[in-house]
Amino acid sequence: MSQAKGRAVIIANFLKDDADRLSRDISSFLCERGWDAAIYSSPGKLHEPIDLAGVDLVISLGGDGTVLYAARRAAADAVPVFPVNLGSLGFIAWVRKNEWKQRLDDCLSGKLHLSERIMLDIEVVREGIRIARFQALNDGVVSGNGTAKIVSLSMNVSGAPLGTYRSDGVIVSTPTGSTAYSLAAGGPILDPDMDAMIFNPICPFTLSNRPLVVPGNECLEAYVEHKQRESIILTVDGQESFPLTEGDRVCFRRDVRRARLYCAARGSFYQVLRAKLNWSGGPDA
Repeated sequence: MSQAKGRAVIIANFLKDDADRLSRDISSFLCERGWDAAIYSSPGKLHEPIDLAGVDLVISLGGDGTVLYAARRAAADAVPVFPVNLGSLGFIAWVRKNEWKQRLDDCLSGKLHLSERIMLDIEVVREGIRIARFQALNDGVVSGNGTAKIVSLSMNVSGAPLGTYRSDGVIVSTPTGSTAYSLAAGGPILDPDMDAMIFNPICPFTLSNRPLVVPGNECLEAYVEHKQRESIILTVDGQESFPLTEGDRVCFRRDVRRARLYCAARGSFYQVLRAKLNWSGGPDA
């Protein structure tokens, strides 16, 4: 995107330090350049719908969770997201708060790489009827919602059975989400521009169960077996949840829409990996 003026929405998590001040600073910066800027905030409750029709740019101001919310909302209108990090780790919220001005200037002048990331289309089917539908940029997790944790889920890939898993649950992740919960559960790291999905059982009862990477055009399906010891829940991007019952099917597919996120350069993902995970490449790595 390279244009003299346009419409921007700043989505800020006001529970973060400096979010109020920075949102006003960014708004003034944009207005000085002929842009219309509006500030949207919902402190700690980033679930409300937001109208982005006719908007040219979304600026996410918070942590990775704020980016996830903004990207899901912006995908419907194909609006690109510029992520400013006010959190701690920040894999996808990569713009530091002391450099936002230069990076945003690069964004407005078309100097930043625009990455198009696959998203998940997640459906819950009960007795043959779809009862819920979600969109995820990071992941969808089917897990126990109690103390014993262990659940029993049958998995298949586009109709081909993988088996029945006794575990704390399963994660289905996009490449963007490969550095989130899936990574903490021992999953692989994928380049975020890949067209693939990760199936990752959480603490499986059988040690031979391992993560699986499948092409993005496959359909992963989790069937909630009967006689569960725990209540089961679907969690989407760590922000939305839906209670499941025995016999439910949760279908994970690649969404037709993509999240559009600004990045510093094509190789910046690996620089962030090295810095955030403290890789040295030496014997102390």
